[in-house]
Amino acid sequence: MPVDFSGTWNLVSNDNFEGYMVALGIDFATRKIAKVLKPQKVIKQDGDSFYIHTTSTFRDYLLEFKVGQEFEEDNKGLDNRKCKSLVTWENDKLVCVQTGEKKNRGWTHWLEGDDLHLVLTSNSY
Repeated sequence: MPVDFSGTWNLVSNDNFEGYMVALGIDFATRKIAKVLKPQKVIKQDGDSFYIHTTSTFRDYLLEFKVGQEFEEDNKGLDNRKCKSLVTWENDKLVCVQTGEKKNRGWTHWLEGDDLHLVLTSNSY
């Protein structure tokens, strides 16, 4: 049985988020706003099906997917790129690989105690 990520999660820190945004080519003004936001992430999980709603005072982002099934992802409101995403389990971690304009892009989520961790990756970063 996979780990249950369901819950409401609040951002505590965003180490080197600026570097990640620069690698994606996000403009200066948007980077400055994004760095000070404290988004909240609501995750609803039903087995391998996920609904993730990230909200902030600046933008909202909704992501729905099933682990192991590739899907089209529209990053409108983030870096405004479309990509194909595939999320898989690596032990108790959710690992997403995104293919598109930016190479080797993706993210990894995992739980440690009461904390949800997220690492964002990009080839340029």
